[in-house]
Amino acid sequence: MLDDLTQVIFGIINKPLEPRGIFLVEQLPLAIKNLEEAIEADLELKKQTSNADSDTSRGKDEQPTPIKQYRLGQRAFPFLKLLKEAQINKEPITWGV
Repeated sequence: MLDDLTQVIFGIINKPLEPRGIFLVEQLPLAIKNLEEAIEADLELKKQTSNADSDTSRGKDEQPTPIKQYRLGQRAFPFLKLLKEAQINKEPITWGV
């Protein structure tokens, strides 16, 4: 699950998930914007799903439609914080070096 989520996060910020990499300072604003937008969309989907689950018009035997949610608001927040701190400090982010 977490590997899938990491892949999703890197897809959102348009960065290939590789054993080694770098975010340049110039890349951080767009990555932050994309991730924040995805988190907002995920939160909206969660609201819609919880509203649909509480819908009483469904029959007693009907199950809610399963929707794959990644809970980006909860899971991606530490990464988003890292991106923002690097942007504030004007520092690149590297890994696997």
